Amino acid sequence: MDLSVIVLLCLCGFLRGQETTDPISLDDCCKDGKERGQESQDCTSLPLISESTTCRIAQEQCCTAVLEDNICTSGINMAKDQGSCDALLSSSTCETKTAKTCCECCLLGRAAQERGLSCDLTLAVWYQCGLVSRACCVDRSPNSDGKPAPELPPSQGDAQNTEDQCKAAGCSQSCFNGSCACLEGYKLKVDGKTCEDMNECLLGSHQCRGGERCINTLGSYRCQRVISCGTGYELTDNNKCKDIDECETGTHNCAAELQCQNTAGSFRCRPRVQCGMGFIQDALGSCIDINECLSVTGPCPSGHMCFNTVGSYTCQRHSVSCGRGYHLNADGSRCVDIDECAGPDNSCDGHGCINLVGSYRCECRVGFIFNSISRSCEDINECRNYPGRLCAHKCENILGSYKCSCTTGFKLAADGRNCDDLNECESSPCSQECANVYGSYQCYCRRGYQLSDVDGVTCEDIDECALPTGGHICSYRCHNTPGSFHCTCPTTGYTLATNGRSCQDIDECVTGTHSCSESESCFNIQGGNKCLNFDCPANYRRSGDTRPRVDRADIIRCVKSCQPNDISCVLNPILSISHTAISLPTFREFNKPEEIVFLKSPTPSHLPHMDTPEIVYDILEGNVQNSFDIIKRLDHGMIVGVVRQVKPLVGPVSTVLKLAMNYVTNGVVSHRNIINVHIYVSEFWF
Repeated sequence: MDLSVIVLLCLCGFLRGQETTDPISLDDCCKDGKERGQESQDCTSLPLISESTTCRIAQEQCCTAVLEDNICTSGINMAKDQGSCDALLSSSTCETKTAKTCCECCLLGRAAQERGLSCDLTLAVWYQCGLVSRACCVDRSPNSDGKPAPELPPSQGDAQNTEDQCKAAGCSQSCFNGSCACLEGYKLKVDGKTCEDMNECLLGSHQCRGGERCINTLGSYRCQRVISCGTGYELTDNNKCKDIDECETGTHNCAAELQCQNTAGSFRCRPRVQCGMGFIQDALGSCIDINECLSVTGPCPSGHMCFNTVGSYTCQRHSVSCGRGYHLNADGSRCVDIDECAGPDNSCDGHGCINLVGSYRCECRVGFIFNSISRSCEDINECRNYPGRLCAHKCENILGSYKCSCTTGFKLAADGRNCDDLNECESSPCSQECANVYGSYQCYCRRGYQLSDVDGVTCEDIDECALPTGGHICSYRCHNTPGSFHCTCPTTGYTLATNGRSCQDIDECVTGTHSCSESESCFNIQGGNKCLNFDCPANYRRSGDTRPRVDRADIIRCVKSCQPNDISCVLNPILSISHTAISLPTFREFNKPEEIVFLKSPTPSHLPHMDTPEIVYDILEGNVQNSFDIIKRLDHGMIVGVVRQVKPLVGPVSTVLKLAMNYVTNGVVSHRNIINVHIYVSEFWF
């Protein structure tokens, strides 16, 4: 019987970039975006919590959803409270436009309710406008509380059946009579199983009062005051205004010699030390002696003169003496006024001086104030008297005036009061790229570099080869370079592909770089070539032409050719001896058997019976580490022997797998074909 063997090889290798598994889930990314949306942050420039692009999108979109819900809710509240959206016409920002749209859509719903029309608008408005309009319409309709009618509990006889129905329903929250239901603050999705949060602010089913803003929360909502409490008060968790105790929090500006006393919405500075009798306390808490001789009418008896002392006074029998502000005249007969302003060193210490009878008064320069008790000009602390009104950032009091300064990242403006942003990038603080921001700057690095965690200004080279995905950047080896990397391939047998990362096998048989003789056939393998010479044994002759090179599907076939009267040759059951060669990689991942060789019968073979021989396949030699097996299956009416690699082999390995195709009739091998498969396993996976 004339037989042939068809060998089909299907070997495929590819390189896929794998993304590092992000330890932060999308729920965490969305939660962070919602929280920043509640704080009204800019959703387009959020601080990222992950390098994943998917996480950034979840952050931005969840932030935008919360922000737009809050803006839309404010527009609905304005429509309900004021019945007009005119207050939103003065601005053209994106937030104002959203609030104006929701406000006007709410007015549409209210107008439909007032005219007795259906709350389901037939107008061609956009989807969210229809939701807002219907919510405002339903909110004002009689006997409409927006809550579903309660369901009756199942009867005793149906309890078991209802429980089974609820188990099968797969409800996310609760189940009644086999149907899914949601908790208060949630509504059922279209799938009839899953519950989602109900936005009471959007639907208008909240109970927030005037002056309060509705903020949606998961399963509920909360009301927040829109108007602040004012200076000296803070908003508590229960939305009430509470007095701030500046003395307890340390936010007062009382001097060290004064004691802080809290008052409603403010505080007072009181002296710590109480003055004794004979003294009076000034505004700074200092004890000033009282001149009893001037402040008390007739402290001394008639015929006596009063002399003031520290904390008291004494009385002496009358003699010619003068009080403060007077002195005896030249002859000592009477007291005359002292001109305290006379002379270059007057009592006002360089300020303007006005003499009075028995006293004087100072005309203080700008920045000073006259103290009537100490009778001197004292410096005015402008920074303490006018906090936050003189300087944009920091105020420092100086004698007779004040001066302003700025915090880090700013410089004093030409007016000496305001602060301008300082462009730190002009001094090149970064090693590569610098971006000025308000009050600071940010350093950036070019591709292939990353910002140092130590100083935040130096750009360090990224070792791409050491990254978690570094092993997948190059097919063979990765070499880091400043700001980049390059790939290399094994020194022989491979060349770098045009993508600069993959290694391509060099077909030495095609390029003519092999060393095979004329009598040998060149067979290309991964990473090299083999010079093969297949000679037929005695009593066999080669069938077909011989080519200078052997492809993967080529068969070198020797068929039996007996000499006349050679009985032993005729009785030899081996009809043909074939040779073929295949090249295999070292599989990177070996999860299931790999089919490498297919042996087919040239004629259809159905189930064997007494007249048709049965084909039995067997591996005779060369099964290294039992890494191969052969199975039989029916394919399009033909029996096929499939040779499979069932265990991983790490190259370089070469073996000759000797296969037998036995034709068995009535339990006896009538004849067979031998197929020698020369297998070369490369040490590489590519």
